[in-house]
Amino acid sequence: MRQLISSGSPFEGEIGFSRAVRVGTRIEVSGTAPIRDGKTAGIGDAYTQTKVALAIIVAAVEQAGGTAADIVRTRIFLTDMSLWRDAARAHGEVFGEIRPASSFIGTSALINPEWLVEIEASAELQG
Repeated sequence: MRQLISSGSPFEGEIGFSRAVRVGTRIEVSGTAPIRDGKTAGIGDAYTQTKVALAIIVAAVEQAGGTAADIVRTRIFLTDMSLWRDAARAHGEVFGEIRPASSFIGTSALINPEWLVEIEASAELQG
C-alpha cells in the first residue's frame, strides 16, 4: 500500500513530491517550510516558523493515519545556527514527551530566503 498525502503546497506539482508518503507502517514527511495561507509565517522568527512547520508535519502524519507520538525522527534545517535554541524550544513543546531522534543541521539557504527553518520527519505506526 502506498498512500500519498498532499498539503496543497503550490510546490508539490511543480517539483513532483508529496507532503508525506505512507508505505505500510512507515510515514515519511518531506521537507516542510513554515507556510500558512500561502505565505511565509513568522518572518524573522525561528520559534514561530518551527511551530508552524511542525503543525503541518503532525497534520500530515495524522492524515496518513498516525499521531505525533508515532514520529520517530525529525531533521531541522536552519539557515542561521545561532537560532537553534528558538527552534529547539518549539520542538520541545511539541515533542517533549515523545522525544524522537532529532538533528539540527545548518544550511546556507532554503528555497525561500524568508524561511529560517525547514523540517523533515519520519514516523512508524505502532501495532
